[in-house]
Amino acid sequence: MQELNEIQKKLLETIAGLRGAPNGAFNIRSDSKAIGRQSSENIEITPKTDVSGLDIRIKPGTKGETVYIPVVITQSGIKELVYNDFFVGEGAEVTIVAGCGIDNCGAVDSQHDGIHRFYVEKNASVKYVERHYGCGSGSGKRLLNPGTEVYLAEDSSMEMEMLQLRGVDDTKRDTIAKLAAGAKLVVRERLMTHGDQRAVSGYDVLMEGAGAHADVVSRSVARERSFQEFDAKITGNAPCYGHTECDAIIMDEGRILAVPGLAANHVDAALMHEAAIGKIAGEQIMKLMTLGLTETEAQEQIINGFLR
Repeated sequence: MQELNEIQKKLLETIAGLRGAPNGAFNIRSDSKAIGRQSSENIEITPKTDVSGLDIRIKPGTKGETVYIPVVITQSGIKELVYNDFFVGEGAEVTIVAGCGIDNCGAVDSQHDGIHRFYVEKNASVKYVERHYGCGSGSGKRLLNPGTEVYLAEDSSMEMEMLQLRGVDDTKRDTIAKLAAGAKLVVRERLMTHGDQRAVSGYDVLMEGAGAHADVVSRSVARERSFQEFDAKITGNAPCYGHTECDAIIMDEGRILAVPGLAANHVDAALMHEAAIGKIAGEQIMKLMTLGLTETEAQEQIINGFLR
């Protein structure tokens, strides 16, 4: 793998927990090109020939392996669109770590748009972790627009951990999922916005088979003048269970819009939604201040615990 500079090292550690090349399969992308790629015995990574992106093929029965596909941008003015397709074989159990970090110290916007498609075969299980992070002293924005498509075959499952750590000026996250009989999808989204940042998350989950199960939960904090929108729709076309929830803290002049949606097209589709938006309770702050914390420190402690 190409030697990393200090900015690349910092970004990779933040979004993927990496310090250099990991063991096993990985593809590390920096400033619109691959700087390191490796397949394993059970996971093959090949570049696409028609568009920018990768095909990641995981053999049936693969157990306990992790594949890393992080992206970092360290130059101002980069704009890219990448397509990554994951083919997860029957009975496999794997973890996929993705995400993007942008360090923009210039005056021109930097933007990464990534389309990830997951084809998960029967009885396979995937844990997917996607972290977004922005930093840098420039006036150029840090823009991230992830699109995710999930196709779960019979009795397969996928757990998605979607994190926006901080520093992302504008993001639009669109996720669609289709679940066959007995398939299970769990989504845990956590994000914080500040300044004039904008974050829009849309989920469209379609449960087609009997016994399908979906649980989509977002926890977020909107600070200063930032805006967030959470739009989640769950459709049940068979005997199934679906739940969506938005739990948000609003601060300063922040704004939050929660739009939960349910569509039941079968008498045995059990669907529910919850939404709660509010400020930090004064008694919580006072209790922590009696322990010696300042008001600002108390707020940060509450927020960190809420987003954990």
